[in-house]
Amino acid sequence: MTTPIQRLNRRALIKAGAATVAASVIPTRWAIAQTKPLKVGLMLPYSGTFAQLGENITHGVEMVLAEKGGKLGGREVQFVKLDDESKPELGPQNAERLVKRDGVDVLIGTVHSGVQMGIHKVVKESGTLTLVPNAGNAAVTRDLCAKNVFRTSFTNWQPAYAMGLALGKKGVKKASWITWDYAAGTESAEGFKQGLEAGGGQFVSLLTLKFPETNFQPLLAQIQGLGVDAIGAFFSGGGAVQFVKDYAAAGIKVPLCGSGFLTEGTLGGQGAAADGIETALHYGDGLDTPKNNAFRAAFKAKANREADVFAVQGYDAAQLLAAGLEAVKGNIEDEKTLHAAMEKAKIDSPRGAITMSPQHNVVQDIYLRKVTNGQNKIVSTIAAQLADPGTGCKI
Repeated sequence: MTTPIQRLNRRALIKAGAATVAASVIPTRWAIAQTKPLKVGLMLPYSGTFAQLGENITHGVEMVLAEKGGKLGGREVQFVKLDDESKPELGPQNAERLVKRDGVDVLIGTVHSGVQMGIHKVVKESGTLTLVPNAGNAAVTRDLCAKNVFRTSFTNWQPAYAMGLALGKKGVKKASWITWDYAAGTESAEGFKQGLEAGGGQFVSLLTLKFPETNFQPLLAQIQGLGVDAIGAFFSGGGAVQFVKDYAAAGIKVPLCGSGFLTEGTLGGQGAAADGIETALHYGDGLDTPKNNAFRAAFKAKANREADVFAVQGYDAAQLLAAGLEAVKGNIEDEKTLHAAMEKAKIDSPRGAITMSPQHNVVQDIYLRKVTNGQNKIVSTIAAQLADPGTGCKI
């Protein structure tokens, strides 16, 4: 069993060592470290269902490094890639491997919220600077927030809140939410409810299905009897494909909408069944800005496919890291200055301008999108610079 002494913060030891060296006549530890590459761990899914998401995040990170001439804050960068396999049970040991065995200075990860909780336990204890490029579980930037953890993606609450708000503003009086019975589903349901009520509507009910089951028929059979004007949903991946197709096949007349992941990366499988579905997300097709146009062209040249929201989130994780490292000239041990620079950073993102909330979650525009000709075309900005409530966070 390890004792508290054995679990000394890795960064505290580094700082202690730096102080000792600085007091001597030989070059400082920082002067020596300047010649060494900055180790950046990429703990992402590189196999299985979410492999392309992990690859797109990685491409986004690498694009920033290329734009900066191969250095961040004057430091060469060495990537240490680890396939987390989207397995929550492996999260803690994989994170420990990167932090303790490989000695990474920064950890970027991950996609799956369950895996993120394993990472979060390790990095909160070790103090390792961590950037979350996708996982939307609220706890990371709410009650479990940490000064060394920043998120450049979203919380499950944000897009769902905006979708509810959009319905309320359009005059929808009553709506229900359908999702899997797990954290992402319940967090998105709460956001939808709050947004709908803020827009003047009424939240009627939450219908759930055990994750990851895809027999939606019992839930779909209940919809006509709910007396609602709209149905909101949170599903993703193969589940989203099946749900949208089943919804259309059932001939339900109640309009379907949802958090953006209902139709993000799934339109190919959903086909005509997705036509006209409105969703809310922080990125979408047809965002015509110089930054986004340049980003999409560069991404396609690198990856030979179109950019998506995951590529944007990886790109912005690296942009935020670069902002911090430039402020400390690569001296990642100057944590106070590093964190302050990241907290104050104003990032020119392909999605639009973003900043950090006091809880280290991204503050961003959320767009209303409508499936048109196989694309999630942006209709309007629903909520400008929307911040997650950050409930319970004490940094």
